Amino acid sequence: MPSSTSSSSRQTAADRPGVAQPVPVRDIPEHRWLPILLGALLLATALIGGWEWHWRNFGAIPSIRDDAALWARERGRIDHGEGDATVLIGASRTFFDVQLPVWEKLSGRRPIQLALNGTSPTTELESLADDPNFKGRLLVGVAPDVFFSGYEYMGDFFKAYGKQSPSDKVGKWLSMHFVEPYLAFYDPDFALFTVIKRQDWPLRKGMEGGTEVRKLTQVDANRNNYMWPKLVNDPQYRALARSIWSEDFGGPPPTAAELLDSKKTLYLQIARNTAAVARLKARGITVVYVREPSNGDYLAFETRVFPRKEGWDELMAHVQVPGIYYDDYPQLRSGYELPEWSHMSRESAERYTRELYGILQGKYPPADGSRW
Repeated sequence: MPSSTSSSSRQTAADRPGVAQPVPVRDIPEHRWLPILLGALLLATALIGGWEWHWRNFGAIPSIRDDAALWARERGRIDHGEGDATVLIGASRTFFDVQLPVWEKLSGRRPIQLALNGTSPTTELESLADDPNFKGRLLVGVAPDVFFSGYEYMGDFFKAYGKQSPSDKVGKWLSMHFVEPYLAFYDPDFALFTVIKRQDWPLRKGMEGGTEVRKLTQVDANRNNYMWPKLVNDPQYRALARSIWSEDFGGPPPTAAELLDSKKTLYLQIARNTAAVARLKARGITVVYVREPSNGDYLAFETRVFPRKEGWDELMAHVQVPGIYYDDYPQLRSGYELPEWSHMSRESAERYTRELYGILQGKYPPADGSRW
């Protein structure tokens, strides 16, 4: 007897050429759909509420996402009527340590914050040097390990600028107004799959471990950023942040080839800055470099790998613009709290901003008579 699944007992469309095939119909069972919908909504609300409660209990507070869309909004201010503003570029220390509300009280105008975590400012310096809309003042932050290595952790932000679609802009606007200010868990650091990935999973053969940088920041809609209070108030979390930085401080001594490559990279970064600054100076733009404070093991690492004489001093000799090295100024050198050796607490950053602004306006006022 033929199988019940054989072609002799089941016809297909190929067996009936020219014959229209019936549309399959699936019966929908009778259910009370409104209670099911309400139940699903209640379950979703409970799960979201539980996740929010968990992270609030951990110390999280709502913050604006510092993504490419937010950075592009601030960068776009230069090209849409605010090209005469003070602009801040640099890595995370410029982002943490310069408090925009404090600066605004002193200057009368809030600067445009374009610094990016873990990202050398050189590419953006070159962009501003070639942007005829920029006619203001420029502060360039120098974190030696990022600056002289040319590392661009968030370099995609530069490439994405000017390419945002209308839906990108609308999506960011909606998120900034209806989600980010209210939900503490809506932070990449607290995403479920990020949490799962960070568990202590065993490594496969040939894989190397490494701890990703944890949440450090609180950002507002104008990219003013300050340190997440948990780093100040929670010794265990602070120790975790320090241990993550320390993973980069050890390792075997570099080989001769690696040392040579590092030197080439350093000189390339200096050359790129020199060329960009020359173009800015030709347009009458005031440029000042700032080496922001660090301490502890992070400072020891920077001093060993990028000594001042070989890094900062060489940079200043070539760019030929003023530079503020924190260790040269008593008011910038001591009394600041850097919980994880690299960035200031909010209170310290506010004081640092006042002191830095005083030096800039007192020693290096813009040639056009404006205020920093």
